[in-house]
Amino acid sequence: MIAVAIALFIVTFVAQRTVVFSISMQPTLYEKDNLIVEKITPRFGSLKPGDIVTIKVNDPSVVQAEHDPIIKRVIAVEGDTVEIKDGHVKVNGKIIEEKYIKGDFTREVNPAYSNITVPKGSVYVLGDNRSANIVDSRQMGPVQIDKIQGRAIFRFLPFSKIGTLE
Repeated sequence: MIAVAIALFIVTFVAQRTVVFSISMQPTLYEKDNLIVEKITPRFGSLKPGDIVTIKVNDPSVVQAEHDPIIKRVIAVEGDTVEIKDGHVKVNGKIIEEKYIKGDFTREVNPAYSNITVPKGSVYVLGDNRSANIVDSRQMGPVQIDKIQGRAIFRFLPFSKIGTLE
């Protein structure tokens, strides 16, 4: 009983295993990559741009082709202004350097979310695979932090790609 209680505590409040089920984070993450996701950072509101997070969407109309939870990269945090224009992503008026993306063009999806200030308690997330038709903040808007399950910190499978995530 004690071991079960400790395991439940860890999975609920500290960390858990997550499997990637989509192409939305290529070339950083691939389908069937196994990750360790820590749950402490989102609870204390210390997410930062570049963090890779898992998000509980619970909306089949939004997560049509992807599994729930979805995994994305934080691009901007509350108070930041995000603009997607001419294939580039600007945060607070500056084009951000994104060496991790697949492709070199970020298209607008919903004009309402292509020039927006991230509200309090939210983050703006994008997938790394900008050439695919994926679900991210361009379609669903900023994500409330309470919908974020955790921050991916380590890939343990496949063994050929084992290591920390950036």
